[in-house]
Amino acid sequence: MLGRTAAGLYWMFRYLERGENSTRLLDAGHRISLTHSSAAPNEWASIINAQGSGEIFEQMHRGFSANNVINFILRDKANPSSIASTISRARENGKMIRTALTREVWEAANESWLTSSNVLSRQIGLKGLPRVLNHLRVQSNAVSAALHGTMLRDDIYNFALIGTFIERGESIARLLDVKYYVLLPTASHVGSSLDNVQWETILRSAAALKSFSWLYGGDANPAEIANFLIFDRRMPRSITFSFTELLSNLNSLAQQYGFKCSCHDMAQEINAKLVNANINSVMNGGLHEFILEYLEASNSLSRQIEKDYRFYD
Repeated sequence: MLGRTAAGLYWMFRYLERGENSTRLLDAGHRISLTHSSAAPNEWASIINAQGSGEIFEQMHRGFSANNVINFILRDKANPSSIASTISRARENGKMIRTALTREVWEAANESWLTSSNVLSRQIGLKGLPRVLNHLRVQSNAVSAALHGTMLRDDIYNFALIGTFIERGESIARLLDVKYYVLLPTASHVGSSLDNVQWETILRSAAALKSFSWLYGGDANPAEIANFLIFDRRMPRSITFSFTELLSNLNSLAQQYGFKCSCHDMAQEINAKLVNANINSVMNGGLHEFILEYLEASNSLSRQIEKDYRFYD
């Protein structure tokens, strides 16, 4: 496969996953705002910080109002991580490698771009936010369903899923970082009803509340929730599940091509750290610090994948 084709597949599905996970960040901000403490920092500022868009946002806006943040993340073309931008870039990459996709995948991606562009063509407020977020997730799920239902399990499929899972792991890490930024403004909140409600909000935003309840039942315990979202291999949006799938797809490429690259060794090292870690070591060392370390390692792996498979040659 040409490196540019691999790059198009990787980035098409990475952008699609990024857009869907931005809807989850916004959902977290919306739900957290409903349990807002007067002592807490601005919950909308935490969403911008978790997305990594603070510098761009502050150049364009004076304050972190709900309306400013919602529309910046949803539809601002000046924000390269906005949902409008990611959907557009996913379609551009899909158009470039259209012959590598089944008709169903291309049509689902194109339909997502057309309908989402219409929905995001106007300002969106708090009242209309849940409806818009639901629409965007439905469109994203349609592309994913077409991929899994119609594509051959070959190198094309593997590059698509590598992009998906490297983005998913990073997105869940950033969602957890929202907790670090906003949910524990003072030590007095630890273990309080406010703290528990807000941790449940993180589960809801990761589409994980029901599955967590099935496994643990009762009240949400912060350490158990963090463990579930980081380490539980049964949870399809956990960091460990995402990285396990990423590693599996990289190994499939090695088998198909008959050789391993530096990125395979790097991925094995990251996986070994996840396997040897546990929630106690994470909490003792600091959740925020663990997230930063994981994001740095994931970013390094992404750059190595691009280099090894000559995405831009």
